[in-house]
Amino acid sequence: MATPQENLLDWLRDAHAMEQQAEKMLRAQSERLEHYPKLKARIDEHIQETLGQQALIDECLSRLGGSSSTLKDIGGKLMAFGQAVGGSLMSDEVIKGAMAGYVFENMEVASYTVLIAAAQAAGDAETQAACEKILPQEIAMAQWLLEHLPELTQAFLERSAAPDTEAKR
Repeated sequence: MATPQENLLDWLRDAHAMEQQAEKMLRAQSERLEHYPKLKARIDEHIQETLGQQALIDECLSRLGGSSSTLKDIGGKLMAFGQAVGGSLMSDEVIKGAMAGYVFENMEVASYTVLIAAAQAAGDAETQAACEKILPQEIAMAQWLLEHLPELTQAFLERSAAPDTEAKR
């Protein structure tokens, strides 16, 4: 059996690892983007948000007397590395990356929704407030990606059809 506080602490460790993965994934994607400046700019903006989210989660963990899980953090970073390497091998890397980003952002939305409810159950108003600050950023990034997928797809298709033009990134 685990108390609400123990579950909250465990899920905060998961969120820490998730944000580590997000940072690595976003940085890898941003570094490779060459022909999609709007996407690159939004990713770069979200990298800064992600760094702020990491700091908020670190503060929550520290305040609760916990720390991040090295194993979970390494696992998240390894998953991000695998995604980056796999993506770089695809001819439609930018599209697959944007789709994967959309899915990942929605996983983060779900995670912070759970954390808010868990913090409420544990009576931890500070963690609840931190997660309520993060959640709209994740929703906004997911929404941005969803709204821009058609435009990004069109740009990719145009570049892909043009001779001597790289579309991939």
